Amino acid sequence: MGKGFDEYAPAYDAWFLDNRNVLYSEVNLVASVLKDAGRGLSVGCGSGLFEKILRDERGIDIRNGIEPSEGMAAIARNRGMDVTVAKAEDADFGTNDYDTILFNGTPSYIAPLAEVIAKAFAALPEGGRIILIDVPKESSYGILYNLAKALGTWDHPLLEGAYPANPYPIEFVNAANWRTTAEKIQMLTDAGFTGLEFTQTLTAHPHNSNLVEEQPIEGYGSGDYVAITAYKPSKI
Repeated sequence: MGKGFDEYAPAYDAWFLDNRNVLYSEVNLVASVLKDAGRGLSVGCGSGLFEKILRDERGIDIRNGIEPSEGMAAIARNRGMDVTVAKAEDADFGTNDYDTILFNGTPSYIAPLAEVIAKAFAALPEGGRIILIDVPKESSYGILYNLAKALGTWDHPLLEGAYPANPYPIEFVNAANWRTTAEKIQMLTDAGFTGLEFTQTLTAHPHNSNLVEEQPIEGYGSGDYVAITAYKPSKI
């Protein structure tokens, strides 16, 4: 989305801070999959909100980020991150510079996702890991978002009473291309990653997802925010 996010950068943080239980359910998930992350790169770090919370409250320090939006990157820098402004497909992931490459909430905003996953595979050392975290297309949120996107608004009789009191801004919904978990699994395996692990959160219906802060659980299929961790195998 890049420059399109510049105009809405403050709205991104405002939405998460207004939906604190959703925010911390997702933070809990991200923290759970970043244990022993080593040197980390956050691709599509946005405003650095998650990275700051992880650093200040969980002791997980990811300082390097890539973000296409100048507005988002400026906020992230003010939060202590070193951010390169670039699209994921154009950015340099380095060579063996990172043990973990994180995509938190960003896969749906990367059009050539398979290409970027392959680039991450090439950049990681043997044993390094990629983490894709996103709303699956087949999930309750995914279906709801795609309906709102098709309608072009949250304010429609078909959606009345079915979405949260403070839904994700429609501008962000319109810009996204959600993929199924199966599609992401295929992209990862095609790139050469192995040992896939799945963790999920936001298991309540979207209308009720901000009522309680959740702890992550293993697997996928019942959560609306799913992390897939995959590893670059060692050569034999």
